[in-house]
Formats: sequence, structure tokens, C-alpha cells
Amino acid sequence: MQFPEFDPVLFSIGPLDIRWYALAYVAGIVLGWWYANRLARNNAVWQPGKPPVTTVQLDDLVLWITLGIILGGRFGYALFYKPSLYADLFGGADWEARLALFRLWDGGMSFHGGLIGVTLAIVWFASKNRIRLLSLGDLVAPVVPIGLFFGRIANFINGELWGRPTDAPWGVNFCSSRMREAYGSTCEFLVNGQMQGPGNLARHPSQLYEAGLEGIALAVVLWLAVYKGRLLAKPGYVTGIFLFGYGLVRALLENVRQPDFGMENLPLGLTMGMMLSIPMMLIGAWLIWRAWSQPPVTAEG
Repeated sequence: MQFPEFDPVLFSIGPLDIRWYALAYVAGIVLGWWYANRLARNNAVWQPGKPPVTTVQLDDLVLWITLGIILGGRFGYALFYKPSLYADLFGGADWEARLALFRLWDGGMSFHGGLIGVTLAIVWFASKNRIRLLSLGDLVAPVVPIGLFFGRIANFINGELWGRPTDAPWGVNFCSSRMREAYGSTCEFLVNGQMQGPGNLARHPSQLYEAGLEGIALAVVLWLAVYKGRLLAKPGYVTGIFLFGYGLVRALLENVRQPDFGMENLPLGLTMGMMLSIPMMLIGAWLIWRAWSQPPVTAEG
């Protein structure tokens, strides 16, 4: 299957380009806020406890979470995948190189970095407002797959984060005209002894796998945990399911996702995505065990 000739820019207003990737973030945040607002208003799903925040507090929290997503996602990407951006910041040859870390429009965001940023925002907000931390995490966790879904669809539209080569009939050849402009006629070129680019061959559309599993499937699992399992009554349970579920899916899908450039030969056949997801799974499993062994929290608890 030939990759469609998507344009990463939806439309332009003068010199301002409106990109699909930016709209994915906006859609994830707005729909996530809407879903979290519904949970915060629904006392029944928290019984015998109560929602951890008011809707006014939730509006304030969304601002801090948005900052956590953007700053954590970008700084985490530089830390995990491109540390040269930090080196350029303090020792770049010119100001353009020094400021490359802050050029979000050039691409380069890390989910794990964004998760760290959001976690810090939640910890700070819970401490400042004297809110039960794990319950606040349980409010946020079910909405995260919404953003993951839109983000992975945007990755596909951008023709980035493609999968490994495959003979499967649904394999996608990402060698579009835009890729040829970037990588040459064969959609690949040699960098430091390694080929970079998708090449002119079929690859797993791993972005769509992730949209379906990290996004839709995980959202359904968390919805069932909230509305059928009534697990919001046990702080940390839903957060644990999200962390373990995402970590497991991401680690498995790394087997069909092309490793990041320069990180193809990590020890034990691991990828950076696997190495970052394993701690998530361990923390998630611990939170599930902890919540399962505790009685439900009451409104006074």
C-alpha cells in the first residue's frame, strides 16, 4: 500500500501554518478536559468516596497539565532521544543551534517525557490544594488515551515513527514525494554508516497500531474499570491499570516499530521505548496490587 500524499500542514494563515500535529494536541486536551469534567461531576462512580476536585479546580489543573505535556514532552525527547539539543543549548555555534531545543514546530516530542511532566504537574497541584494524589491521578488517567489516539494519527499523517519492514498485505510504503524531497529518490541516505529514512519498501503502519491499542483499546479498558468495575473508589487502581496497560502495549509494539535512529543496537535487543516502558509496568503493577489490597475510600477518608 502506498502512503497517501498527506500534507502535514492543514492550512495556513499568512505566515502561520496550522499543522495536523498541533491540532492533535488541541483535540486531545479539549476532549480530555470534557471527559475529566464529566467524571468530576459524576459522584456515583466515586462512591463511597467523592470526586477529588471541583470543576473549577479541574479548569486550573488543565492549564498545568498542558504545560506538563508540552515542556515534558519536548525536554524528555531531547533527554531520551537527542541529548545533542542540550549540548547545543549551552555550546551551540550560533543562536539558531542554541535555540533548537525550543523549536517545537520542528518536531520531536516524547510520550514518556510528557508523562513525567504531567506527573509533576499533578503532584504539585495535589500538594498545593491538599488533594489525594492517587485519586487525582485516577481522574486524569482515563482521559490520556484520547490524546494518544490523536497523537498517533498525526504521526501517521506526518509519515513519521514508521514501523519495521514487513511482507504483510497491509504494509505501507512511506516513500512519498515529500519523503523523496527530504531523503532523496530512494527515501534513504547514509549517516554515520547507518541508513536513515523509510526506504522504498513496505513497513508496518505502527502509528495506526498504537492509535488502536494505546488509544482506543486502552480507553475502553479504563472506561470499563471506571463505570463497570467502579474502581475509582480505590485510589491508584485506575492509574495503575493505565500505567501497566500502556507500558505493556508500547513494549510489545516496539517489536514492529522501527528503532529510533542511532539506537538500533541497545543491549539485550531492547529499544528506548521498551526501556522507558518497563518502569511504567512495574509501578502500575504495584499500584494495582496496593489498591486491590485496600478497602474503598469513603468521602470522609
